[in-house]
Amino acid sequence: MDAQNDILGACTADVKLRFMQNGLQLNPDKSGALVMGTANQLRAASSLTSVKVAGVDLPVADDIKVLGVLLDRRVTFDKHVSAVARSCNYHAQAIRHIWHLLTMDLAQMLACSLILSRIDYCNAVLHGAPSGTIHKLQRVQNNAARIVHQTPRRSHAYPLLKKLHWLPVEQRISYKLVLLTFKIRQTSAPAYLSQHIRAYSETRSLRSSDVPLLHVSFRQTTIGKRSFSCAAPTTWNSLLASVINCDTVSVFKSRLKTHLFNFGYS
Repeated sequence: MDAQNDILGACTADVKLRFMQNGLQLNPDKSGALVMGTANQLRAASSLTSVKVAGVDLPVADDIKVLGVLLDRRVTFDKHVSAVARSCNYHAQAIRHIWHLLTMDLAQMLACSLILSRIDYCNAVLHGAPSGTIHKLQRVQNNAARIVHQTPRRSHAYPLLKKLHWLPVEQRISYKLVLLTFKIRQTSAPAYLSQHIRAYSETRSLRSSDVPLLHVSFRQTTIGKRSFSCAAPTTWNSLLASVINCDTVSVFKSRLKTHLFNFGYS
């Protein structure tokens, strides 16, 4: 572990030098360090208390925020989802206070802009997260549906969600991930994600050879199976041929939402 820490320090020092040569400034004092991995990997790294980045020792934290997303050591995103749920519940309570003044269309617009937008932000990283983590966001969405329909807090939410034509949280995550995969296949950008998308090559011709399936990378750990190179092809291959054979984004989005809607409320 010490050797790896030294290699990281040397690499970041080179990055800092390259930044300075191009008129840029790397500020390690405003950076953070987080060790992520399986339980065994974290136990092996338990003695690591700091990481040297560009000559500065950064303490290893239990969680770190990147672009508004809270990353934790076990990649459960439980703290992130709890923070999102608190924010959404605050706005839901504010809407509930004035719902007697709102029409249903206006209440739905407020719920989408203040609540669903927060649920959907960077939700692709939640693919494969523990079910308890996903259920926290589902309860938030259920509450938003009750507010829009002005029904009691304990009323059954799924008929309300279906009437609003809102995808459940788990399907919203799949929608974002698959849509990103479709755009990558169309444009080969961004390159850092495109390199993980490869067409599935069959050893012999099959009846499904006209379906553009993707190669699924083998991963042993649960965290590894949640990586983009594994999660994106797996989700893509689970779709109907009529969905993944689309040529345009608009048609693909329409068929994808219909497929996920039918699956979510079946």
